[in-house]
Amino acid sequence: MGDSIEATLTSLAGDGATGALRAGRAGTIYLHEGRVCLVECQGTPSVEELLTTSGRISANGVRTTRQAAAGDGGDMLVRRGVLTRGELQLCVLGATLDASFFLFGMAGPKLRFKDGDRHWLGTYWYFDVPALLLECRRRRARLDRAWPSAELDGKPVRPVRRIGSKHVVVSSAQWEILLAADGESTPAELAKKIGLSAYATLVAVRELAAADLLVRPEPATKPEPKPELPRRTDRSGLRPGLGAQSHTITPQTTGDPTDVNLLIRLRDALEALQ
Repeated sequence: MGDSIEATLTSLAGDGATGALRAGRAGTIYLHEGRVCLVECQGTPSVEELLTTSGRISANGVRTTRQAAAGDGGDMLVRRGVLTRGELQLCVLGATLDASFFLFGMAGPKLRFKDGDRHWLGTYWYFDVPALLLECRRRRARLDRAWPSAELDGKPVRPVRRIGSKHVVVSSAQWEILLAADGESTPAELAKKIGLSAYATLVAVRELAAADLLVRPEPATKPEPKPELPRRTDRSGLRPGLGAQSHTITPQTTGDPTDVNLLIRLRDALEALQ
């Protein structure tokens, strides 16, 4: 498949396809009868990561359930009391919207569709493809309204050491990011650490940048051009103005005795050379 993710997904939705559309290592889109039921992206927290970060289940518990599941892993978690069905649906909703925003905008991944493939959790939410694409565009506009610059999106989050006012007001998400920022983790890495969606983390980072609470990268400076040396205008090696057509330079004389004595010494020197 050589088309973009959006074009391929729209085509599969029109065919009422059921299976998994894999975008290389970047992520996977699961469909059921032409509708998206779950999306995973390498750069965003998955449903499993959201569950383990929240403390609902351990990483080992997720692996055990995944190995025993046959497309009904979500029901197994609900029966074990790990979370309610409604909580699982909201978790799938958040993870899918988060992954879709970052995955759909990628260019160049090799697409491969596997018919009939299902996610181990099962199906707990449905998204019409046009509505999902529209939501991604709405989120992009929201992100640009927060701060219309992507210069900090993939760079380590570094809070400023001093603020320019006596007090500031931050949201709970912004406060968590400021506390977790270690000067090395990017917004996507912080999202996985604190259990927030990558999109919500990115919005909060841009809002903090707009409020001058984050260190911005120094603008690239161009080296100053070196001054050019004057070029010679002819083959004689003389500088401009000192060629054959230049005026003869002679000392100007006045009526001062010093000038008269100078002329006398010059005359005596010339006569001595004869």
